[in-house]
Amino acid sequence: MNALVTQHGKALTWALRRLAAAPTNTLLSLLAIGIALALPATGQMLLGNALQFARSAGSAGATPQLSLFMALDADRKSTAAIDARLKSHAGVKEARFVPRSDTLQRMQADARLAEVIAALPGNPFPDAFVVTPSDNSPAAMEQLRDEFRRWPKVEHVQLDSAWVRRLDAMLRLARSGVALLTGLLGLGLVAIAFTTIRLQILTQRAEIEVSRLLGATDSFVRRPFYYFGTLQGLAGGAIAWLIVFGITALLQGPVAELAALYNTSTPEAKAGTSIALQALAASESMLLLALAGGLGWLGAALSLGQHLHRQA
Repeated sequence: MNALVTQHGKALTWALRRLAAAPTNTLLSLLAIGIALALPATGQMLLGNALQFARSAGSAGATPQLSLFMALDADRKSTAAIDARLKSHAGVKEARFVPRSDTLQRMQADARLAEVIAALPGNPFPDAFVVTPSDNSPAAMEQLRDEFRRWPKVEHVQLDSAWVRRLDAMLRLARSGVALLTGLLGLGLVAIAFTTIRLQILTQRAEIEVSRLLGATDSFVRRPFYYFGTLQGLAGGAIAWLIVFGITALLQGPVAELAALYNTSTPEAKAGTSIALQALAASESMLLLALAGGLGWLGAALSLGQHLHRQA
């Protein structure tokens, strides 16, 4: 056990020395890896903040709702029955009754509509209910809409979920774009590690041959290169994290100005919507480093499998 730990320690020391032996080449390689990983990491950071803002906006009053319009001949008893059914419905979070008289007063207050409404023989507006669902997913809201349409004296149900569908589609597109970018740039990281390890193998060819003649096993020969590729990937991941952190810090000021403009221009935002750009979460940061180290190890493994096999 102690011998194995010693071998791993020597392999790690060798890898660190090889990285430090050519500082310029190492720095350029790490910058290339860091920039490649920073692009999808920044996309993930922006996507997470966009999702957080969407949820915050929804909690501040932009939650999708359904509007139930009663028939014009619906009496108070029918309206009260619908009100009771809504309040006891498991899928309804809140139901607000809007009397037809209130709607008429709001329309009459509009100078553009006052003359038109005055010319009508009676109140053309029905009683209505504004319903906030417990589950605001498009599928759940459509199910509620179809159910409410079958209720007696309900003339029309208007579903306010178009913006939810657009948001879901945009988020799915963004996630797919980030995943695709991560895959492509991950391949680039593997290629960088592959080429770097190949150069190290060619440089150490004589030492590898001597080690094998002295009875060194494949794992003993490969171990330092595995450490080299993993360390290179981890260092590149750390640089990527620093780049994302810097981008977050630079964008916090403009985002704060946007938040101030939003809070002063929209009544919904005054209810408590806050916009603050957040850096990568701890779990996302750890995933970034793990992915970088894993891709560096994979590049080393592919390069070792090809070039050491030829020398065997």
